[in-house]
Amino acid sequence: MYKTSFPKLTEIKQDWYVIDADGIVLGRLASQVAAILRGKNKPYFTPHLDTGDFVVIINADKIRLTGRKAEFKTYFTHSGYLGSERFLQYKDVLQNSPEKIVERAIKGMLPHNALGRQLFRKLKVYRGPEHPHQAQQPKLLAIEG
Repeated sequence: MYKTSFPKLTEIKQDWYVIDADGIVLGRLASQVAAILRGKNKPYFTPHLDTGDFVVIINADKIRLTGRKAEFKTYFTHSGYLGSERFLQYKDVLQNSPEKIVERAIKGMLPHNALGRQLFRKLKVYRGPEHPHQAQQPKLLAIEG
């Protein structure tokens, strides 16, 4: 019989990565970052444990979309009350808070439970090229796309 081994919490090593989103397609960035946050790039990945790394994304305002999505993409929210639905255009959200675009795309690719909320807290997104996480000595990670 083979025994399944699970990593102990002391054995899990969590690194910090910086990703420059300048000119990268939103969906490709989101899928690769979600895998890193989840820990799927590690040999001891376990679906019910937080084995992922911390990710800092800079230059969120320079993200791009393919095709004509920048013209037609809308974001929908609803509070639950009658008539309270809101539709926001992509170009308006990009102008006011581009961090929300990247965060929403990545959050949708994480599990929709308590583990997903815990993983999402390890994501830091910034509009410009500066970030306050130099003390963690993050490694630069290149994403294709």
